[in-house]
Amino acid sequence: MSSILDLEIFVRVADSGSISAAARALELTPAAASIALKRLETRLGIRLFARSTRSMRLTEEGRRYLESVRLALATLAEGEQALKQQAQGLSGVLQLAAPSDFGRNVLLPWLDDFKREHPHIQLQLLLNDRHADLFRETVDVALRFGVPSDSTLVALPILPNHRRVACASPDYLARHGTPQSPAELSEHSALLYLRSGRPYNTWRFSRGDELLEVEVRGDYLSDDGEVARRWALAGHGIAYKAWLDVAEDVRAGRLVMLFDGWHGESVPFNLLCPHRVQVSERVKVLQAFLRERCAALSQ
Repeated sequence: MSSILDLEIFVRVADSGSISAAARALELTPAAASIALKRLETRLGIRLFARSTRSMRLTEEGRRYLESVRLALATLAEGEQALKQQAQGLSGVLQLAAPSDFGRNVLLPWLDDFKREHPHIQLQLLLNDRHADLFRETVDVALRFGVPSDSTLVALPILPNHRRVACASPDYLARHGTPQSPAELSEHSALLYLRSGRPYNTWRFSRGDELLEVEVRGDYLSDDGEVARRWALAGHGIAYKAWLDVAEDVRAGRLVMLFDGWHGESVPFNLLCPHRVQVSERVKVLQAFLRERCAALSQ
């Protein structure tokens, strides 16, 4: 019978493509991880990986075995977690990645409330506008705006009908006038940020069956979505942001939504997991908590 640690090492190496990365994640030496992997292959009598000097690739046998091991480890973890939860309520580590602006200004205080409700959960939060690689990084789940680019990810809906909105500060509108249609954006300064390494300068709107794409330009560009919102608050131009990012600012009058009757681009808000077996009770409870909070903010 293979040890649980050997199986965990196998899964980590398969996900990361690196013995060193797997060893770091499990707080082992690369030598110990390599020995464990060879021990597993010897016991099975097959090669799980095709190795080269630069990479490790699963063999066909390795791919088939991987799914069985994932299921076995997930079942074991679920059983252990269920016993712990019966004794002390929801517990364990929850690793969560989130966009920077939403994470710092909306999610962070919410997680304080979540932690008070579930004091035995250990929260690990990664804030970055770069999308975390859920197959390679030590992240359980990630909050993301928009349809997942990877169709293999499991998307747990938080706010399916979420959209972007165009907004600006009252000060900016007083100085430069209020555009009445998205087509007038070309006459204004747009606050830009990077998406996938490129300026997000094509803003999309709809009104009934009418679709409109506007190429915008401006003197401000950042790789951080929070910076674009702060520039908008400072009166530097018009921002095109996820509603959840600016909802509190709009309600407080610090920002004004533009283009009544027009809808911004649809960006469903989801909680993403790499595998269905990783949708633990902790993740399900977090999803329900976030759905309730986001729904209240969208009303």
